[in-house]
Amino acid sequence: MTPTRYAIGFLCAFGLASTAIGGPRETLIDRYAAAAKAADPSFVGFSAARGETLHRTQHNMGKADTPACTSCHGNDTRSAGRTRTRKPIEPMALSVSPERYKDAAKVEKWFKRNCDEVLGRECTPLEKGDWLAYMMNQ
Repeated sequence: MTPTRYAIGFLCAFGLASTAIGGPRETLIDRYAAAAKAADPSFVGFSAARGETLHRTQHNMGKADTPACTSCHGNDTRSAGRTRTRKPIEPMALSVSPERYKDAAKVEKWFKRNCDEVLGRECTPLEKGDWLAYMMNQ
């Protein structure tokens, strides 16, 4: 891991990411942190461990054929996944797909679609930040 990526991962884990050290990704993390803090004043930061749990857990509240993120994205975030129609999905891990998570509109589009399919609802800012912290540390 490069020193910059280590610093971003560290700061994301503690909810301290700043646009001063990064760009669009960090702005997105900052936005989720502000929303998470507004929803819960005891919020102290995102957790890659919670993000991994969210990613791997069978939720069974959304669509029957997508009970978990791993249903399409697979167990290894560094490997390609497949949609239900067998279309390839690029790896989710930032270490393998360094251009991921830079376009906030695209990130939001996929969170909305995937959270609805897996959880049967929109993801919370805390869940989004935790999941991104997990992917950024992969």
